[in-house]
Amino acid sequence: MNSNPVNRRSFIQKSLLAGSGLIALNNSKVFGANDRLNVALIAAYGRARAHYATLRDENVVAVCDVKKDNISYALKEFPDAKVYEDWRKCLDHPGLDAVLCCTTDFTHAFIANWSLNRDYHVYMEKPLAITVKEARTVRENYLKRKNKIATQVGMQRHAYTNFNRIREAIHDGAIGELQEACAWGNRQIRRDGYYPEESPIPSNINWDLWLGPSPYHPYNSKYVTAKPGAGCLQWNMFWDFGIGQMGDMGSHTMDLLWNVLDAELPTSIKASSPESLNPEVTPVELTCSFKFPANNWRDEIDVTWYQGGAMPKSPSNWIDLNKIGHGAMFKGDKGVLISDFQNHLIIPDRDINDMSHFKPRPANQSLPDVGQFQKQWVNACKNGKPADTACNFEYSANMIETMCLGLVAFRANAEIQYDCKKGVVTNVASANQYLTKPYREGWTING
Repeated sequence: MNSNPVNRRSFIQKSLLAGSGLIALNNSKVFGANDRLNVALIAAYGRARAHYATLRDENVVAVCDVKKDNISYALKEFPDAKVYEDWRKCLDHPGLDAVLCCTTDFTHAFIANWSLNRDYHVYMEKPLAITVKEARTVRENYLKRKNKIATQVGMQRHAYTNFNRIREAIHDGAIGELQEACAWGNRQIRRDGYYPEESPIPSNINWDLWLGPSPYHPYNSKYVTAKPGAGCLQWNMFWDFGIGQMGDMGSHTMDLLWNVLDAELPTSIKASSPESLNPEVTPVELTCSFKFPANNWRDEIDVTWYQGGAMPKSPSNWIDLNKIGHGAMFKGDKGVLISDFQNHLIIPDRDINDMSHFKPRPANQSLPDVGQFQKQWVNACKNGKPADTACNFEYSANMIETMCLGLVAFRANAEIQYDCKKGVVTNVASANQYLTKPYREGWTING
């Protein structure tokens, strides 16, 4: 007789699972169709409000926020949750299955990586990281666990059916052989520099924990005062706190391209801007160009990101691209496809008399809808297919590493060559300093 209770329990679970269709996931927990995840909500208000409806169907056992006022909103929804102020302590709450995080951008990679180290499923608001090194650290850790940990980055526009229709049209040959692609965003948020000190620090906020791993800056209410859900616009333009529009709307808009290209990482990157480098504030108007290697369905391709008023040339005098605030354009040898998040337009090349080269796939072969974006992640936590989320940590880390490399080229003021296996710039040694950033003493990304 087997006297080891752990082994005996494991044997019983496996036997039951074989006959029941249930799934055993991290920590040997078994999830049935009606079981709830034990979730920690980190950052309890603002952007978190968009997730309340999803979380009501789960078991929110912990809420964490550095602002006491925010906690009160979450407790109205989840009155039985234990309250935390420090996310590091929250992640050690007993019995957690999953983490849903809506904190400041400069803590995302830290919380993601700590959660992965504990084998928690993670939904992380975008961007996943704000440096090349952060993106690579999280991706490497995730890839070790992708068969048991479900992850999703909050690029929720990905759930629009237009994303799949664009992919299908281009892969099925609507514009012929793909030659180049670009995306743009017109948001312009200008800052002169870090805000001056205000005192005293209000008692309802833990300023030290708000700063987290970022270099110290004195308190100013402008950093933390905004309409709910728009708080990032108060601080993400500063180098110590974010990567500007690259990480904000860039995460959503570049996703229009990323979902089509099947790209990993670029080999060369260049950037230009009419603005000189500000050591405190990220650029508003910026153009970044990336060269991606060929893959099994397309040749090597040039991809360009435009922001803050920089724009590609329209393919037709009939079309004003400036009326598309956030959009993408794909150029092939037989035409052009222009898109925003929910609509797209195909323009055949002027020398093509018809569209006979394009044979759309039958409706029954269309890519399946993502469905409700947060629910896709919840389902993946439970159904034994954790890597099947639309914006998992591999897909999203590759994309944000690419965007961060655009800023590396801008700061280095040079076209850079990138060894994507080693994660180093090979032709401008000084550019490698911009692959990471300084952190405050006592904070580690690998806790």
